[in-house]
Amino acid sequence: MNKRILILTGSPRRGGNSDLMADAFAKGASEAGNIVMRFDTAHKHIQGCRACDNCFSKENKACIFNDDFNELASLMAESDVIVFCTPLFYWYSFPAQIKAAIDKFYSFIIGKKDVPIKECMLLSCGELEDPHVFDGIVRSFELIAQDRGWKNRGHYLVNSVNEKGAILNTEHLQKIYNLGKDYDSPIEFS
Repeated sequence: MNKRILILTGSPRRGGNSDLMADAFAKGASEAGNIVMRFDTAHKHIQGCRACDNCFSKENKACIFNDDFNELASLMAESDVIVFCTPLFYWYSFPAQIKAAIDKFYSFIIGKKDVPIKECMLLSCGELEDPHVFDGIVRSFELIAQDRGWKNRGHYLVNSVNEKGAILNTEHLQKIYNLGKDYDSPIEFS
């Protein structure tokens, strides 16, 4: 069954390694007949959540401060799947740009709004060789999935890529393309 897949990216570097990962996944998922939407948080204006608890109270907008999260909230309201595709940032977690968007998922709780998202996946890359550097981002992702009641479809992690485009010299983009192309198959964890 074809799905509506939202790819939420976190890279501030256009054409960077996680950006290429998102492209590969999107291409595979589109070719398989899925509807793919992409939202690049680093190139949008999303303020941090102010915990005002006025979500969806004005003009039925997710955030009353009217930043680009409202665009993302509309996309989430049309999606079956959300794929987080992001570099691992300096302190072993999500970059600030995508974290601001994730924090504003809170608006759906306060506004008592359901989204059709039922599944999620994490694609991430980083420069260090030690695979344990991803422990923080993976655990955070797992807790988001658990809290939202989304089926965790797993994660695909790529280490030892730092320079822009370094992932092009690996087999990972083909594997990520295959993940998108065969989305409903079980993920082989990396």
